[in-house]
Amino acid sequence: MSIIPFVDSRRHFTPERISDRIALAFTKALRFVADKFFAKRYGHRAIVLETVAAVPGMVGATMTHLRSLRRMENDRGWIRILMEEAENERMHLMTFIEVAQPSAFERFLIIAVQWLFYVSFFSLYVVSPRTAHRVVGYFEEEAVTSYTAYLAEIDAGRVENTPAPEIARTYWQLPADARLRDVVLAVRADEAHHRDVNHEFANDLGGRPADLESVAPYPAKAPIDSLAA
Repeated sequence: MSIIPFVDSRRHFTPERISDRIALAFTKALRFVADKFFAKRYGHRAIVLETVAAVPGMVGATMTHLRSLRRMENDRGWIRILMEEAENERMHLMTFIEVAQPSAFERFLIIAVQWLFYVSFFSLYVVSPRTAHRVVGYFEEEAVTSYTAYLAEIDAGRVENTPAPEIARTYWQLPADARLRDVVLAVRADEAHHRDVNHEFANDLGGRPADLESVAPYPAKAPIDSLAA
């Protein structure tokens, strides 16, 4: 049985620079749009947003890889961390499509938003990697808030606490009797980890003291290859 770590759902990085304030304002604007579009359909919200959430880690890993090659310097483990983040977010998507099937319009929305976000985030990373990581940190703060609200809906009985999908039980090493609530707790813990890591990356790139060693590790997960069977 996996042990899901405690999550500080209220943790927030207070903006220190103009770029931080812009990143936070941009995130709040997107949150407003998502709230209006999805309301309390958290399963559908998760499907659309997780397709976008898997983009930053892959972009960051690619850019860090190329920078490491150009400068012939050590990446300090960032590539692996960012690749793990991208893969983890993809597994969130694979889980939630078992919980809530996306509509045809949502599938179209996923394609449009993903390409728009990829181009935008890639461009931002080229101009300012620090700001890009700060944006992701704020995105993940909102993700933690959303999954906390999802839990509240489940606890209130407004969302059925269905059995956890098999892929989720395998990936997070959950017990056989795990329910949707256990899955949401595991996903929220992942998002909190991404939140803390990206804020620390932004701090490091901005010359501010960063403490990546203090960031809580992910809960134990099954190897991705084992899920293909």
